Amino acid sequence: MEELTKTEERIMQALWKLKKAFIKDVIDHLPDDPKPPYNTISSVVRILERKGYVGFKAYGKTYEYFPLISKMEYRASSLKRMLAQYFDNSPTALVSFMVEETLSQREKQQLLDLLHDSENSSKPDGDAH
Repeated sequence: MEELTKTEERIMQALWKLKKAFIKDVIDHLPDDPKPPYNTISSVVRILERKGYVGFKAYGKTYEYFPLISKMEYRASSLKRMLAQYFDNSPTALVSFMVEETLSQREKQQLLDLLHDSENSSKPDGDAH
Protein backbone atom coordinates (compact mmCIF):
# COMPACT_ATOMS: atom_id res chain seq x y z
CA MET A 1 0.00 0.00 0.00
CA GLU A 2 1.48 3.31 -1.10
CA GLU A 3 2.13 5.93 1.57
CA LEU A 4 -0.11 8.99 1.40
CA THR A 5 1.03 12.60 1.40
CA LYS A 6 -0.19 14.75 4.30
CA THR A 7 -2.84 16.33 2.05
CA GLU A 8 -4.01 12.96 0.75
CA GLU A 9 -4.20 11.63 4.30
CA ARG A 10 -6.29 14.61 5.46
CA ILE A 11 -8.73 13.98 2.62
CA MET A 12 -8.87 10.26 3.43
CA GLN A 13 -9.56 11.13 7.08
CA ALA A 14 -12.57 13.14 5.89
CA LEU A 15 -13.77 10.33 3.60
CA TRP A 16 -13.37 7.71 6.34
CA LYS A 17 -15.51 9.82 8.62
CA LEU A 18 -18.10 10.74 5.98
CA LYS A 19 -18.19 7.22 4.41
CA LYS A 20 -19.18 8.74 1.04
CA ALA A 21 -19.07 12.33 -0.12
CA PHE A 22 -19.02 14.80 -2.95
CA ILE A 23 -15.99 17.11 -3.24
CA LYS A 24 -17.97 19.92 -1.61
CA ASP A 25 -18.68 17.67 1.41
CA VAL A 26 -14.97 16.85 1.75
CA ILE A 27 -14.06 20.55 1.61
CA ASP A 28 -16.72 21.40 4.20
CA HIS A 29 -15.33 18.68 6.49
CA LEU A 30 -11.73 19.98 6.36
CA PRO A 31 -10.82 22.25 9.29
CA ASP A 32 -8.90 24.66 7.03
CA ASP A 33 -9.74 28.35 7.13
CA PRO A 34 -9.89 29.55 4.46
CA LYS A 35 -11.12 26.39 2.75
CA PRO A 36 -8.89 24.97 -0.01
CA PRO A 37 -9.99 25.50 -3.63
CA TYR A 38 -12.44 23.00 -5.10
CA ASN A 39 -10.09 22.15 -7.99
CA THR A 40 -7.23 21.37 -5.58
CA ILE A 41 -9.29 18.90 -3.56
CA SER A 42 -10.80 17.41 -6.71
CA SER A 43 -7.30 16.81 -8.12
CA VAL A 44 -6.11 15.14 -4.91
CA VAL A 45 -9.21 12.92 -4.80
CA ARG A 46 -8.53 11.81 -8.40
CA ILE A 47 -4.95 10.97 -7.39
CA LEU A 48 -6.34 8.91 -4.48
CA GLU A 49 -8.61 7.16 -6.93
CA ARG A 50 -5.67 6.30 -9.24
CA LYS A 51 -3.74 4.98 -6.21
CA GLY A 52 -6.65 2.67 -5.36
CA TYR A 53 -7.71 4.37 -2.13
CA VAL A 54 -10.97 5.89 -3.39
CA GLY A 55 -13.82 4.70 -5.56
CA PHE A 56 -16.65 6.72 -7.03
CA LYS A 57 -20.20 6.57 -8.27
CA ALA A 58 -21.09 8.85 -11.17
CA TYR A 59 -24.30 10.85 -11.28
CA GLY A 60 -24.02 12.39 -14.73
CA LYS A 61 -21.03 14.74 -14.47
CA THR A 62 -21.04 14.67 -10.67
CA TYR A 63 -19.10 12.09 -8.67
CA GLU A 64 -19.67 10.74 -5.20
CA TYR A 65 -16.48 9.34 -3.67
CA PHE A 66 -15.99 6.64 -1.04
CA PRO A 67 -12.96 4.94 0.55
CA LEU A 68 -11.85 1.59 -0.88
CA ILE A 69 -9.32 1.11 1.92
CA SER A 70 -10.47 1.15 5.54
CA LYS A 71 -8.83 3.35 8.11
CA MET A 72 -7.76 0.18 9.96
CA GLU A 73 -6.06 -1.22 6.84
CA TYR A 74 -4.17 2.03 6.31
CA ARG A 75 -3.26 2.20 10.01
CA ALA A 76 -1.82 -1.33 9.89
CA SER A 77 0.15 -0.55 6.73
CA SER A 78 1.47 2.71 8.20
CA LEU A 79 2.53 0.99 11.41
CA LYS A 80 4.38 -1.73 9.46
CA ARG A 81 6.13 0.96 7.41
CA MET A 82 7.06 2.92 10.56
CA LEU A 83 8.35 -0.25 12.26
CA ALA A 84 10.54 -1.01 9.25
CA GLN A 85 11.82 2.54 8.71
CA TYR A 86 12.40 3.69 12.28
CA PHE A 87 12.45 0.66 14.60
CA ASP A 88 14.22 -2.09 12.61
CA ASN A 89 10.99 -4.12 12.46
CA SER A 90 11.02 -4.43 16.24
CA PRO A 91 7.68 -3.94 18.03
CA THR A 92 9.66 -4.02 21.29
CA ALA A 93 11.75 -1.04 20.15
CA LEU A 94 8.55 0.85 19.25
CA VAL A 95 6.91 0.14 22.60
CA SER A 96 10.12 1.00 24.44
CA PHE A 97 10.26 4.34 22.61
CA MET A 98 6.62 5.06 23.44
CA VAL A 99 7.09 4.19 27.10
CA GLU A 100 10.24 6.28 27.45
CA GLU A 101 9.29 9.25 25.28
CA THR A 102 5.55 9.70 24.97
CA LEU A 103 3.43 8.00 27.63
CA SER A 104 2.24 9.69 30.78
CA GLN A 105 2.37 7.78 34.06
CA ARG A 106 -1.37 7.13 33.77
CA GLU A 107 -0.97 5.76 30.23
CA LYS A 108 1.91 3.53 31.37
CA GLN A 109 -0.34 2.10 34.10
CA GLN A 110 -3.11 1.52 31.55
CA LEU A 111 -0.63 -0.32 29.34
CA LEU A 112 0.49 -2.48 32.26
CA ASP A 113 -3.15 -3.24 33.10
CA LEU A 114 -3.83 -4.16 29.48
CA LEU A 115 -0.83 -6.50 29.39
CA HIS A 116 -1.87 -8.06 32.69
CA ASP A 117 -5.46 -8.57 31.49
CA SER A 118 -4.22 -10.02 28.20
CA GLU A 119 -1.91 -12.41 30.03
CA ASN A 120 -4.71 -13.62 32.28
CA SER A 121 -7.20 -14.04 29.46
CA SER A 122 -4.75 -16.22 27.49
CA LYS A 123 -4.37 -18.68 30.37
CA PRO A 124 -6.67 -21.72 30.63
CA ASP A 125 -9.64 -21.10 32.98
CA GLY A 126 -8.10 -22.90 35.91
CA ASP A 127 -4.82 -20.99 35.81
CA ALA A 128 -6.07 -17.39 36.05
CA HIS A 129 -5.45 -15.70 39.44
